[in-house]
Amino acid sequence: MWWGRLSARPARSWASPRIAARLSVVAVLAALTAGCFHPMYAEHPNSTAPGLREKLMGVELLPIEKPNASREARIGVEIRNALAFKLYGGPTGMPPTHQLRIRFSTSRSSLMLDPLTALPSNESIGIDASYQLIEVATGKTVLNASTFARTSYDIPGQLQRFARARAFRDAEDRAAQEIADHINTRLAAFFYAGT
Repeated sequence: MWWGRLSARPARSWASPRIAARLSVVAVLAALTAGCFHPMYAEHPNSTAPGLREKLMGVELLPIEKPNASREARIGVEIRNALAFKLYGGPTGMPPTHQLRIRFSTSRSSLMLDPLTALPSNESIGIDASYQLIEVATGKTVLNASTFARTSYDIPGQLQRFARARAFRDAEDRAAQEIADHINTRLAAFFYAGT
């Protein structure tokens, strides 16, 4: 039979030394570039300049201006608290060298509708944020950027009002955490690279 002849082919003897040679070249190149890697948050024991952690701790988070007792005020507090924990590791940092001003807007949209009731069964929460990093000594804006976050949540049933409200709040909290992550990463890149 024809398939018996195909399986009886001998293995190529030249493939194994070529693969070994390629892998050894890759290993040598990896060893040569291993000294070039330097972790971004690593401390510099011989340097007198402040490290990245100290620079991030010098960022003062300005209050986010939203109407008191509104849903957006709660989201603003969530973003600010998450960002403070990421920057400082606690509620406060060092004496400020920079100020961070954050502005944001929220959106809500229905993704899926129940075909029988025409009510939403899945919704999406969106936060669009813009932020400015201001140098305290000069009052000059040194970084102006924006970010966004989109999270979705399922509505467990139309008669479960409290479950729907909690799912909505959890989606807002996840979006706020994502915004804080994006801002923290951008600030770390700015202080590390200077741009």
